[in-house]
Amino acid sequence: MAELEPATLHNETEAAANGTGKLGNSPEGTALAYGSLLLMALLPIFFGALRSVSCARGKNSSDMPETITSRDAARFPIIASCTLFGLYIFFKIFSQEYINLLLSMYFFILGVLALAHTISPAMNRLLPENFPNRPYQLLFTQGSGESKEEIVNYEFDSRDLVCLAISGVVGVWYLLKKHWIANNLFGLSFALNGVELLHLNNVSTGCILLGGLFVYDIFWVFGTNVMVTVAKSFEAPIKLVFPQDLLEKGLEANNFAMLGLGDIVIPGIFIALLLRFDISLKKNSRTYFYTSFLAYVFGLALTIFVMHTFKHAQPALLYLVPACIGFPLLVALVKGEVTEMFRYEEQPKDERNESNEEQEKKEN
Repeated sequence: MAELEPATLHNETEAAANGTGKLGNSPEGTALAYGSLLLMALLPIFFGALRSVSCARGKNSSDMPETITSRDAARFPIIASCTLFGLYIFFKIFSQEYINLLLSMYFFILGVLALAHTISPAMNRLLPENFPNRPYQLLFTQGSGESKEEIVNYEFDSRDLVCLAISGVVGVWYLLKKHWIANNLFGLSFALNGVELLHLNNVSTGCILLGGLFVYDIFWVFGTNVMVTVAKSFEAPIKLVFPQDLLEKGLEANNFAMLGLGDIVIPGIFIALLLRFDISLKKNSRTYFYTSFLAYVFGLALTIFVMHTFKHAQPALLYLVPACIGFPLLVALVKGEVTEMFRYEEQPKDERNESNEEQEKKEN
C-alpha cells in the first residue's frame, strides 16, 4: 500500500487537523473513512442551520445566538494566529502530558454541556408525556435595585437533567478511553452548536471572516509546520476522526483520517446565514442554502481528492471558501438579487434583547 504524508484540514483557533498517517489496509477502508468524514461534516451544518433559524426566539440568555460583526470578523484571523502560535510555544516548553490533561478536563465540561444541548430536542420527543418534568431556573444578577443587571438567566427542567446525565456518561467514557466514537460525539455537538449559536450579522461580514481565514489557513499549513505540530500534540475533541483500518480492526482501529471542526463551523455559519436570508425573502424556497450546501460538498470532496492525489497537507478553506462564497454569489447574479443579499442584516444580540424587552412591555 502507498503511504500518505500527514494531510491537514484544520480548525481556526484550536488548530485541529484533518490528516492521515498511513493509509488503511484496503482502498475500501480509505474510501469509507473519507466518505464518513464527509457525511459527518454535513450533518452539523444541515441541522445546525435549521436550528439557527429558531434559536433567536428562545428566552434563555444561554440559547441566544452570539452575533459576529465585521469588526469581530476582521480580528478573528489575528486572534486565531496568536492562539495557534501560543499553543505551539506551550507544547515546545511544557510537558505535553500535563497540558493535555488540563485540556481534557476543560473539554469534558464543555463537551457534556454541548452534547446535552444537542440531544435535548430528541430527548423531549422520546420521554413519555407523563414524565415528571419540573422546571428550574439558574439566575445570576449584578447590582441591586434599579441598577440590577441580569448576567445569566438559564431555565431548564428535569428532561434537561436527563440529557446532562447521558452526556456525562459519554464524557467519562471519553476521559477514560479517549475512544474515537466518544470524540466524535463531542465533536459533532461542538460543530452543531457552533453553527446554531454563532450568527453572522450580514453577508459582507461572512465574506470578511471567510476571506481572512482563507489566508490564515494557507499560511499556517503551507508556510510553517506550526499547524501540523500543534494538531499532532493537541488531544481534545476539536476534530472528527474516522479509522481507515476499521474493516480490518473493527472498533479498535487506530489509523485515523481527521477533519478539524473549524472547517465545518466556519463555512457552516455562512451557510446558515444564507438559509435565514432565504427565509427573509419569503419566496418559499431555499435556493441559496442548498446552493451553498452543495458548494461545501464540492469543496470538501475536492480537498480530499487533492490531498489523496498529491499526498500532502491541504488547507481545507483553500477550497471551501471560494466554493461557499462563489456559488451563491453566482446564483444571486443570475437572479438579480445581489443587492438584496448584501442588504440583509441581522440584529446583534444586545439590540435583539432590547427589542424583545420592549415587545414584552407592550404585551404587558
